[in-house]
Amino acid sequence: MVGRKICTAIRHVAFEDLGSFETAFIEAGYEVRYVDVGLDDLDAIAPTASDLLVVLGGPIGVYEQDRYPFLKAELRLIGARLQARRPTIGVCLGAQLMASALGSKVYPCLEKEIGFARMSLTPEGRGSCLSAFEHIPVLHWHGDTFDLPAGAVRLASTKACLNQAFALGREIIGFQFHPEAGAQGFERWLIGHAVELGAAGVDVSSLRETHLSLAVEQQTDASKQLRSDAVRDAIHDLRAVL
Repeated sequence: MVGRKICTAIRHVAFEDLGSFETAFIEAGYEVRYVDVGLDDLDAIAPTASDLLVVLGGPIGVYEQDRYPFLKAELRLIGARLQARRPTIGVCLGAQLMASALGSKVYPCLEKEIGFARMSLTPEGRGSCLSAFEHIPVLHWHGDTFDLPAGAVRLASTKACLNQAFALGREIIGFQFHPEAGAQGFERWLIGHAVELGAAGVDVSSLRETHLSLAVEQQTDASKQLRSDAVRDAIHDLRAVL
């Protein structure tokens, strides 16, 4: 379609995709294109070409560049895009990569945060696109965190993680949590992260049951609308500058 906007999503593992965001982006008029790390050449991507870049999650650390050399190319790409202030969303590892590219330190948390829980929004968060998430249990799945980038505004926190979301102007937003994770495909997470779950001592059955319980709650018309509004509002600010 002539004039259709492009959303490029950098995907590190197949099951951590755009999730519920994908439909929202398509409905908003974007063509979604995935770049799969390990298969596609990150150096071949023009940093500012896409109308929107989404950097997704993955089970590695930003500081593991010796083990995973592609991180250097990915940081160059993200850094060039952020410097140009092009619309960018980061999720989990993606947010950590963005923070690192902006000059902040990324490091292990005191404890892993895996499971569903609500966040505490800052005053800025309540006035932002995250307001729709304030009363929704969201998925947390990370072992690293980051310092707030210079000039950025903190939007949300949990007890275990001070920086759950940040914004830098109208073009850049990072989520440490997983706002894209919906009801579909969660079992793939339990399989793909089996080693991590075992090492962290997480009760997989309990995690699955919590997910199923929340999924059932979200089947009501009111909850479906709330979730839809949350996804819509989470991309609203960025859409305004696209």
